[in-house]
Amino acid sequence: MTARDMLDAAGPPDQGAEHEGRDGHMLSALSNEMVALYKTQLGRGPTKVRSHWAGPDALLVTLEDSLTPAEQRLVEMGEHGRLRDTRTFFQYATAPDFIEVAERLTNRRVRAFVSGIDTAEDVSSEVFYFDPEIDPSAIAGAGKE
Repeated sequence: MTARDMLDAAGPPDQGAEHEGRDGHMLSALSNEMVALYKTQLGRGPTKVRSHWAGPDALLVTLEDSLTPAEQRLVEMGEHGRLRDTRTFFQYATAPDFIEVAERLTNRRVRAFVSGIDTAEDVSSEVFYFDPEIDPSAIAGAGKE
């Protein structure tokens, strides 16, 4: 069973479903801005993108079909490690741009950013970990004992 089969068999995650319903427009805007960043920073935008909450404090953006013709040639040559290293270098060199978009659209501070790519399948991920949201009712009730 491949990793893709395992993900398909697991079905859609239910964590973060409340956020996704509430934040549908924000998730769509995040996906669109990630495509634009890829196009600007890497030379080619992906043809498929999805953004989902992964629990209350993390966002996963999955981007597919983003390799440039030169990068596709590296895959054909079996240079996956070299391509992964190069792509990862570019992603982290532009991390502030990715983080700015996530913070602006969510109105939350990104505490960690993780970027990765599977060069054989041409699937990339951008994961944003946020500071936990503070529940206003918890603050209001904190002084009452």
